[in-house]
Amino acid sequence: MIKKSPNITNKLWSCSAVFLTLLLWQFATGVGIVDAFLLPSPLQVGKAFATEFPSLMEHSAITLSEAFIGLAIGILFGFIMAMAMDRFDFLYRAFYPLAILTQTVPTVAVAPLLVLWFGYGMTPKVVLIVITTFFPITIGLLTGFKSADPDAINLLRAMGASQGQIFRYIKLPGAMGHFFSGLRISSSYAVVGAVISEWLGGFGGLGVYMTRVKKAFSFDKMFAVIFLISAISLLFMHGVEKLQLLCMPWYRRTENK
Repeated sequence: MIKKSPNITNKLWSCSAVFLTLLLWQFATGVGIVDAFLLPSPLQVGKAFATEFPSLMEHSAITLSEAFIGLAIGILFGFIMAMAMDRFDFLYRAFYPLAILTQTVPTVAVAPLLVLWFGYGMTPKVVLIVITTFFPITIGLLTGFKSADPDAINLLRAMGASQGQIFRYIKLPGAMGHFFSGLRISSSYAVVGAVISEWLGGFGGLGVYMTRVKKAFSFDKMFAVIFLISAISLLFMHGVEKLQLLCMPWYRRTENK
């Protein structure tokens, strides 16, 4: 109980900060400091969320399917790239600068091209999500592979271990912490990437919904979907933390010390 009390205290502080922010927001809009048509009150946003709940859930299902598929492919692609660049130095020198270059191009500039090339279906959304999510996975894993204990690697080599065995018993377990750190970032990028790609073309999804309510100047509905996107991103990150504890049971013991 004593070990968990700091976590409980941090959560209480976080909840208090959120509650205070909402209270000040409600006060500012209620007394007319900010016009309601510019910034709807939290009560108006909550009412809009309740009214539009069926439609929001329908669009959320589309966005989540795109995010899950894109994130899964991004993880696989990042894992393969990290393994290849760690194993072959010439691939590291050739592809590492290209991987960095993919992150310097704004997603809003790439998305129209993907829509032009692949149409308005799910494919351009998934491709954009893969582009935005593979990099943290690749860099995290590659950093973990490169930081493996050289003495442990030399010991296994002296015992006649193959490259595959060194990777399995030394490099991969040591890189899991870096992998999940990158996965937390990628999981939030997946949802944001899906929404951005839906802004520029599509038949459904939270991005399409945002475009429609923006044109109708329904800012209460706009804030409702913004809060929903934030909540989904937080759930993704929370799911990654639970998955990390499942895959790395020793992480919980280290964290509680």
